[in-house]
Amino acid sequence: MSERKPFRKFRNTGPTLTVEQKIEQFILRNSKNGYFTKVSTINFKFEISESRAWEVVGELLFNGSIESIHDQNTGDMKLCECEKTYQIMELERIRNRDRFRNKKKSSVKLNKKPIKKENNKTQNS
Repeated sequence: MSERKPFRKFRNTGPTLTVEQKIEQFILRNSKNGYFTKVSTINFKFEISESRAWEVVGELLFNGSIESIHDQNTGDMKLCECEKTYQIMELERIRNRDRFRNKKKSSVKLNKKPIKKENNKTQNS
């Protein structure tokens, strides 16, 4: 049998990123898209221990590349790019308001019963 040559476009072109760099890029990408990143999701996403995730987050906070806030309802720590906290909070508020309005509209539609029109038999003959 002949040996197959690897497809040219699948070469490894650059060095792989460290876990810290991947996490930082993930947080920055989420921020640019208008979302916070919860610290609790980092260890699942990158398959690292929870203590390691907190170490990486601490380093990033210390370096000043990201900011953090705490969720008022759940108490989770949320991360985002520096100086984008209030912008993302506003986007989150708008998304929640729109979601609530859509749920309210759909529940009102489901609760309405069709009105049956009755034929009046007492017509003038």
